[in-house]
Amino acid sequence: MIRINELKLPLNHSDADLPAAICARLKIKPEQLQSFSVFKRGFDARKKSDIQLIYTLDVATAQNELLLQTFSKDPQIRPAPDTSYKFVASAPATLTERPLVIGLGPCGLFAGLLLAEMGFKPIILERGKEVRERTKDTFGFWRKKPLNTESNVQFGEGGAGTFSDGKLYSQVKDPKHYGRKVLTEFVKAGAPEEIMYVSKPHIGTFKLVTMVEKMRARIIELGGEIRFSTRVDDILRDGEQLTGVRLNDGSELHSRFVVLAVGHSARDTFEMLFNRGVYIEAKPFSVGFRIEHRQSMIDECRFGASAGHPLLGAADYKLVHHGSNNRTVYSFCMCPGGTVVAAASEEGRVVTNGMSQYSRNERNANSAIVVGIDPERDYPGHPLAGIELQRQLEAQAFVLGGSNYDAPAQRVGDFLAGVPSTELGDVQPSYTPGVKLTDLSQVLPDYVIAAIREAIPAFDKQIKGFAREDGLLTGVETRTSSPICIKRGADYQSLNTKGLFPAGEGAGYAGGILSAGIDGIKVAEAVALAMLGQQVPAGRRD
Repeated sequence: MIRINELKLPLNHSDADLPAAICARLKIKPEQLQSFSVFKRGFDARKKSDIQLIYTLDVATAQNELLLQTFSKDPQIRPAPDTSYKFVASAPATLTERPLVIGLGPCGLFAGLLLAEMGFKPIILERGKEVRERTKDTFGFWRKKPLNTESNVQFGEGGAGTFSDGKLYSQVKDPKHYGRKVLTEFVKAGAPEEIMYVSKPHIGTFKLVTMVEKMRARIIELGGEIRFSTRVDDILRDGEQLTGVRLNDGSELHSRFVVLAVGHSARDTFEMLFNRGVYIEAKPFSVGFRIEHRQSMIDECRFGASAGHPLLGAADYKLVHHGSNNRTVYSFCMCPGGTVVAAASEEGRVVTNGMSQYSRNERNANSAIVVGIDPERDYPGHPLAGIELQRQLEAQAFVLGGSNYDAPAQRVGDFLAGVPSTELGDVQPSYTPGVKLTDLSQVLPDYVIAAIREAIPAFDKQIKGFAREDGLLTGVETRTSSPICIKRGADYQSLNTKGLFPAGEGAGYAGGILSAGIDGIKVAEAVALAMLGQQVPAGRRD
């Protein structure tokens, strides 16, 4: 097959235009084109009056080798790579020890699936509930029912990604095409086929729920075991060798191979690991607010007269501003046509996140507007200091919101002017349980507030209306990424605890559903090879 990159056609081109463009690009006759498939489709909307679709295509012709020679100096025409997944190991029938996977978010799900597919029959331990019971608890909290600290937006089957926009794109390097394996498994579990080729695929919460259930069933079918409401409270070790875990009911499970995929909010687990001597470093993360605008405004700004086109969908944005106080402000986890959700996992703290359904047809667009902070400058002195900073900010938001899990909120115009909000404008809050209008400058450090106040007018130059008075800020956003990194070596094991395989977003090695799934695959491979006494090949290392 021949891979053609960067083939551009107008947004409203006909079906016949694509094969015609392929023939023109390769300088072949129509009868020489045997077949083609769309590997990726994106768009270029920089010129709103002339939006272009951008295709990556895999093409079969009657003379592939000759054409590759003819276009050997053309960087956009190359042999199509093999993106199929190849297992690195297979469990022997005599294997008696079973690997443990802690956490059933995207990383733990794929680590468990891969280990099951290779015959290692993993035992997966999830502190939260199965996804449908978890959904009841989460939506119940949003309707002002009590917070369940073990079953919420952060904890439970599917992980934090279940209550999100369901984004399936990432900027991580993926030379082995593990991301293709992730997308393929999602399609098998019921995701739309388009996630295989659109440039920014997403799924949405309701589709994710059923997909997670199907993947769980597949793991069990292959001999894996999943235990819900099972929290790991301690690890067992013999010197530097991990020997097992102690569970919340006091029982023990013994294994020398444990995948740690607990997500970015498992603060009690991080504290336990630190107290047990596992090497942990503080890492940078970001804090800020959620900002909401009318989705129609974002669509018009990005797409002009083409707003609403079915191939474009609800418009997103990506914004960055380097502030005068040497702080970087950026948009994060932008959710077109979505809602701001209550994402607390500890009592007496308010946390926001963004979520959308596959349709992305809610009235508002929302995104986090966050400021990067780092350990050396902002929370020095202890590897877990970032966790304490998060807790402090979330507790302040809880009090400012009325101490009932309502979130503090402020109109953008009032925030920029430095005055408390007393009434809402055109943009109605999507956050439930509810919001309390106030002065958000009281909830985050002064340097964060100053940087965001400088950034919003700068963002308005890129998206007209971004700084309009009726936009709404809701606080606080603190769970952008894990505040710690559990360092691992080339064998994917903890630097000082053999048999512990830190993985995913919680350990500092991923940032979103796709990258977490990819890391789960990498770690599963490392576990399988370790159980067979083999080394991770150099080409499969981080």
